[in-house]
Amino acid sequence: MPATAPTPQTALVPVARTRVKLLVFIALTGLAWFAGLPGPTVAALALTSLAIPLAVAVAGGGGLLRDLLRAPARPAAGRGLGHTAEQGERFVT
Repeated sequence: MPATAPTPQTALVPVARTRVKLLVFIALTGLAWFAGLPGPTVAALALTSLAIPLAVAVAGGGGLLRDLLRAPARPAAGRGLGHTAEQGERFVT
C-alpha cells in the first residue's frame, strides 16, 4: 500500500487547530519579548513558533504547509439573513 501525504481533511491534527496554535505561539513570543521576559523564555517560544511549520512540512509536505500558512477562506458573502426566496417574499412589506 503506497504512502500518501495527508491532506487537510485527512491530517492527524486539523490544520485549523494547528494554525490557531501557531498564531498563539507567535503572539506569546511577541508578548514575552515586549514584557522583557528572560531570553531563554523568548527563545523557547520563538523556536516553538518555527518548529510548528517545520513539523507540518515534514509530516504533510508542502501542500499541507501552504494550507497552514495561507489564510482560511472566508464564506461567500450572501445577501440578507440566509432566508430562502420564499421566506424573503413573506418578509417584504
